[in-house]
Amino acid sequence: MLLLLVFLVAVLPVNTEGEEIIGGVEVKQHSRPYMAHLKIINDRSFEDSCGGFLITRQFVMTAAHCKGREITVTLGAHDVSKTESTQQKIRVEKQIVHPKYRVYSNLHDIMLLKLQKDAELTPAVDVIPLPGPSDFIKPGKMCWAAGWGRTGVNKPTSDTLREVKLRIMDKEACKIYGNYDYTLQACVGRPRTLKSVYMGDSGGPLVCAGVAHGIVSYGQLNGKPPALFTRISSYMLWINDVLKGK
Repeated sequence: MLLLLVFLVAVLPVNTEGEEIIGGVEVKQHSRPYMAHLKIINDRSFEDSCGGFLITRQFVMTAAHCKGREITVTLGAHDVSKTESTQQKIRVEKQIVHPKYRVYSNLHDIMLLKLQKDAELTPAVDVIPLPGPSDFIKPGKMCWAAGWGRTGVNKPTSDTLREVKLRIMDKEACKIYGNYDYTLQACVGRPRTLKSVYMGDSGGPLVCAGVAHGIVSYGQLNGKPPALFTRISSYMLWINDVLKGK
């Protein structure tokens, strides 16, 4: 993960890094039962973390740049510093990165995690619906992003799940990102409002009217919006093929 972050700073016209919540609020406990916390052991044996979300009992969706040597998913968590009775910890059996993902461009930043065993659906653990291939989320819509990350550039990560309400922006707002692709990425967060995702929430969902439309990808190092999210609708054909075992 560290190597990726350094590389992003090097190749993009603005400094960028993985994501966490700035300007948000703590959610009601277990009110976002689809949320997943990913504990990642990278190739250098360091520990890192990302967000994700449960889309079937056996699959979690996250960002491709969250790939590691091994991943353990925690479902049903509110406070990740505690062992809660609602939590289910499941090892990842297979990490399926989109075949077109490249670190150099940050496009196609999507990955499916096949769990070693099915999650047990409970009031604290549940799946979230995905959009159809033609459900293109448009500018002006208000959506929500959630995660356990930092609440500010110089602040620590949050033990408890937090969320923030964000506006989908038009393509002009994200011209600061050299590799931005409007058909594959959503531009999210009003530039004049200090509310955004920030470091650590990479892989978490952008939820609009109860449907997961985006995946936290990257933003600016200073935490200022807008940030970029992978558009899930653009990948539904690939997602369905993976879920069917193709």
